[in-house]
Order: sequence, then structure tokens, then C-alpha cells
Amino acid sequence: MKKYLITSREFYTDTPAIFRNILHEQCQIHMPEYALYRDKSNPNYDIQAAHFVDVCKQFEGIKSFIHQKIDLVKELNATGVHLTSKQFDEIPHAKELGLEVIISTHTHEEVLKAEKLGVDGVTYSPIFTSPGKGEPKGIQDLKELLTKTKLKVFALGGIVEPKHVDMIKEVESYGFASIRYFYSE
Repeated sequence: MKKYLITSREFYTDTPAIFRNILHEQCQIHMPEYALYRDKSNPNYDIQAAHFVDVCKQFEGIKSFIHQKIDLVKELNATGVHLTSKQFDEIPHAKELGLEVIISTHTHEEVLKAEKLGVDGVTYSPIFTSPGKGEPKGIQDLKELLTKTKLKVFALGGIVEPKHVDMIKEVESYGFASIRYFYSE
């Protein structure tokens, strides 16, 4: 099962040197196959994204994704873009540029729409209770979704302990994505 590390200013800061050190350490500890730079409030987003891609390139096998910004992905030579659930109309552009595309989804219908539009994968959330993310979908709903799609589905939301990972693994999801699971002090 694939691991998808997601950064957050709360844990990684927006100070470049500290960010790089924390990210490098977490990549060493967890060895994710996918990593996403996500910081909705950093005024120096592009600079920090460049640091993110640079750190990811230090590890063989980590695919680097940038949140929302398709042109920045190309500029930094990252692997792909992770679009929000409000960016379905940007999927064709990202695919034309040869990028891997992952999009955030929250319903079975969104997953099926993403599949028709040719994305490479989706995050589907929230699976477990996660602060401010609404009612959790649960493992049974995830299992049902997986029978409807051939997409790479990363379970997301409230995944903070190995028992959560084990439950996701049991239903044979392609992988799981998390912020808090991949941050250890």
C-alpha cells in the first residue's frame, strides 16, 4: 500500500531551512512514495515549493506533487499536481502538460467524474474523524467505492495511527494520505 505524505505549515513551518530539515527527516523515517507540498497561506509559496521538490529529489522513489498550481509544477519539474475538488475543469490542461494528476474528492460521484476526466489518482475523504472535515465516511464506504473505480484511491482524513492504516490496507485501497501520521517529533 502506497504512502502519501502531505505537508502542513502547522508541523513544517514556513521557514525554508527548518522546513527542509523536517521534511527530509520525515521522508527518511516514513519513506513515502508520494509527497505533497500544501500550504494555503504561505506568501512565499513558490520558493517553499522549490525547496520541497529539491528535498523530494534526494530520495529515490518519492513522487513530488504541488497543490493547485499547475504552472509551478512544470516550472519546478515536480511529478504532478494535486488539484482541489473545485478544480475539475483544470484536469485536461494538467494532463496536456504531461503531469500526473491527483484530485481531492469527497463523494463517489466526484471519484467517477475524476476517472472519466483521466486523472491518475484521487484522495477520498474524510475516512475517519478529522478536525473540521465533516462526518467521516468510514471504512465500509471506502470499500464500496473501491468496487466502482479502477483509479488509484488514497484514503485520507483522520489517519493518525497504525490501526487506521491497517484498516485501510484490509480493504485494499491503493494507499493512504495524511498530514499527522507522517509527522513525528
